[in-house]
Amino acid sequence: MDANLERSETANEDILIFFFQLDLETRIQYALNTEQFDVAQQLREKLAEVETQIIKQQEARRGSSSKSEAQDQALHILRLRADMQKAIDSENYGVAAQLRDEITKLEAESLAASAKALAYANVQYAFRLGQKVKHKIFGYRAVICGMDPVCCESSSWMEVANVDKLSQGPNQPFYQVLVDVHADPNLLVAYVPEENLLAGEEPDRDRFDHPYLSFLFYGMDTAGDFIPIKQLREKYGRPRHEVPAEPNDDSDESA
Repeated sequence: MDANLERSETANEDILIFFFQLDLETRIQYALNTEQFDVAQQLREKLAEVETQIIKQQEARRGSSSKSEAQDQALHILRLRADMQKAIDSENYGVAAQLRDEITKLEAESLAASAKALAYANVQYAFRLGQKVKHKIFGYRAVICGMDPVCCESSSWMEVANVDKLSQGPNQPFYQVLVDVHADPNLLVAYVPEENLLAGEEPDRDRFDHPYLSFLFYGMDTAGDFIPIKQLREKYGRPRHEVPAEPNDDSDESA
């Protein structure tokens, strides 16, 4: 087993696109503040293009699609069924068999997409954005910076990462994690199944370094975890985490 098996270029690219989005928003605000309205408009148009691509990527990862695309697919299946019936009526059974197989494939894809979309709606995560965790097998420290309710990587990545050998397979939450550079300076971003992560029982306030920290988090809270920026919480639809106040020590006070 090698920690690099869980390296994810897809997760790293996702983070870099998020950085680019944040940078465009900052540049738009600067242009407005300096009354460069034409520049601001050009940047807005570029941001709109980026956001459209992000939405498409999210829909692809979640197995969802637009309402019109879903309607088009349903109509396509109906047409195929009609063509199959015509082939049967004309005793062209070879064509009918091919159409049947195509219909079966499309219906299976639609069912899988619906199941993935349902998983996104009902998922319960064991870990939260900014939380420090430890890898159960490789032992490195990491910080949660993204999450999916099921494995959204490619089939080739899952094969290399031995996802099928996990006790819960791909149908469990997977997390984008920033790996402490002191543990592995080359890994940077990993995509890890929930069953391979562990949260410490005690607050971890030890030093943690990673080049992406300052872009994704405001800083560290009193429990040693990192505070995600508002845009990151909005990206994943996660609530703000409030650190429980430590109880006051009143042992020295006596009546």
